[in-house]
Amino acid sequence: MNTIQAIILAIIEGITEFLPVSSTGHMIIASSFFGIAQDDFTKLFTIVIQLGTILSVIVLYFKRFFQSIDFYFKLLVAFIPAVIFGLLLSDFIDGLLENPITVAVSLIIGGFLLLKVDDWFGNSEGTEISYTTAFKIGLFQCLAMIPGVSRSGASIVGGMTQKLSRTTVAEFSFFLAIPTMLGATLKKSYDYYKAGFELSQDQVNLLIIGNVVGFIVALIAIKSFIGFLTKHGFKIFGFYRIVAGLAILLIHFFVQKLTVI
Repeated sequence: MNTIQAIILAIIEGITEFLPVSSTGHMIIASSFFGIAQDDFTKLFTIVIQLGTILSVIVLYFKRFFQSIDFYFKLLVAFIPAVIFGLLLSDFIDGLLENPITVAVSLIIGGFLLLKVDDWFGNSEGTEISYTTAFKIGLFQCLAMIPGVSRSGASIVGGMTQKLSRTTVAEFSFFLAIPTMLGATLKKSYDYYKAGFELSQDQVNLLIIGNVVGFIVALIAIKSFIGFLTKHGFKIFGFYRIVAGLAILLIHFFVQKLTVI
């Protein structure tokens, strides 16, 4: 991976992390498109640069972190399912990260769900998140361990099933990203060093660049997403996911056919 590739991946991460389109899925496809080897460092990079996007949430919603201690307990409750399933399914998830077909199918299925979610739950106006609701949102978020599902999409839809407004649950999913992505980064970093790998200076530089770019892009993406979501809902994201998933499948089978020939 070179600097240009790292910047492109970071831009993709910054744009897609908080949109219901799957940031991990997009980075897997982008890595494949640019011929970036899916080695241990690339897998580490795609997780660690999420720290930059997390920082954008802290900056944008800084005052919200000082309103109530109850807020932190609810985030903790919502985070618990990710800890349990993440530890249990770590190796299985790593295997899925190498499969574009998994991404494509997940994008398509999720796309059809997003086309209907506004019709099913779009009129909900709830703004109060209980501990039970927080835990249920955390369970929905675990679906995003499958590449292509989308962490924000899964948690937002989960919250809407609990009669919460789109804006309320979207913002909660932003906050929930902080412990989730921090935990994933610590776990992936620990596994990386436990396997005997060490970061070179060039790799450290790529991680720094990726986080800075991801932070800047995410600042813009979050504000834009909230405004768009309030006015237009999820349908455009559903159509996008379906088209993207079908395109990935067509390209994959076309390349496979050429390889056979």
